Amino acid sequence: MPVKQRRGEETARRLLDAALAVHEEAGPDGFTVQAVVSASGVSLGSLYHHFGSFDGLAAALYSRCMAELLDGIVASLERSRTARGGVRAVVTAYLRFVEAEPRQARFIHASAYASYLPAHVDAIAAMKQPRLARMAHWLAPHVRDGAIVDLPDPLTEMLLIGPVAELSRRWLAGATDIDLGVAARVLPDRIWASVRK
Repeated sequence: MPVKQRRGEETARRLLDAALAVHEEAGPDGFTVQAVVSASGVSLGSLYHHFGSFDGLAAALYSRCMAELLDGIVASLERSRTARGGVRAVVTAYLRFVEAEPRQARFIHASAYASYLPAHVDAIAAMKQPRLARMAHWLAPHVRDGAIVDLPDPLTEMLLIGPVAELSRRWLAGATDIDLGVAARVLPDRIWASVRK
């Protein structure tokens, strides 16, 4: 890799890492371009060069965090042989990510209604599409065999991930009555019951 390209990638990574740290330490209200530039040691001009805008940086950070979450889910799913095992894999992979990477998970959940996502919806969709396609590909034979109910992909995704995402959102917000270990034991069978035929 050429030196200039390597430096550019290192600068972009430094900005993304600083943005995640600022969001975690200062929260959404303190997540500002000035705070990220200060924390990263990278110039404002360089931020704009790499991401186009602060919203572009935030959307790129969202994509990076979401890609890591989805990659873990897909990898766990593809190691599963049965429909029930696949559902368990999705649920437990999501919960493992939340517990292991709470800063990234918190950023994902805080971004759900953020103003920067709509302008970058195409890039985010391009990141998600191949990962969701792999999930759909894994599920397809189980739907054909009658093990999983035949629903449009977004509805199946909501049944599989929706309950886990909401539980995670509450845990990340500090709910003291949620135990991720208990959730990992209880939720897979409850979610399996919602998608099995």
